[in-house]
Amino acid sequence: MTEASTASQPRVAPGFRLQWEPVQNCHVLLYPEGMVKLNQSSGEIMKRCDGERSVGAIVTELEAAFSATGLEGDVLAFVGMAGKQRWLVWE
Repeated sequence: MTEASTASQPRVAPGFRLQWEPVQNCHVLLYPEGMVKLNQSSGEIMKRCDGERSVGAIVTELEAAFSATGLEGDVLAFVGMAGKQRWLVWE
């Protein structure tokens, strides 16, 4: 795996499943050994990581959805961390 860039197209890694957990009122990342509870920002990024959208497209969607600007650095930092945790993969 290379470093994440705005052209990267991340997707949830094999062995993990992202889902909304109503009881916890958040997105969670399930894997055979357990579960990662995601905060709202992480959940919003992860649910857009479908292997089709680029990080740049995800940033554009998030900025539009939340009337925000300047999210690229935060999204790249999260995607990079999620890749190191093996939650996300990309080519």
